[in-house]
Amino acid sequence: MSVLANVLVAFVAFLHLMFLVLEMFLWTKPFGRKTFGLTKELAEASASLAMNQGLYNGFLAAGLIWALVTGAFEVKVFFLVCVIVAGVFGAFTAKRTILFVQALPGALALAAVIAAR
Repeated sequence: MSVLANVLVAFVAFLHLMFLVLEMFLWTKPFGRKTFGLTKELAEASASLAMNQGLYNGFLAAGLIWALVTGAFEVKVFFLVCVIVAGVFGAFTAKRTILFVQALPGALALAAVIAAR
């Protein structure tokens, strides 16, 4: 069960690295605009906000990678809870699909981490 838990934690970390790339580097590009349903004007106007958001996603990924490297249960739980809270908040304030793209994978990984303990 711990292998599955670690695979899920790694998957969530990977997702957040991809969010970082999308928000920091691809936000104003055609792929980024299509992904987030943005017009060119809105993407340009919100680019600095997206970069900030991407940086935070990078911190979440870094914390999850750190947890995997150290094997620290508490660190895994902390960062997965952060991912879930961010996903729920994003679902309520930005776009409902964030609940399924961010919070759900985080919750599944958290359940696996707790079950593996």
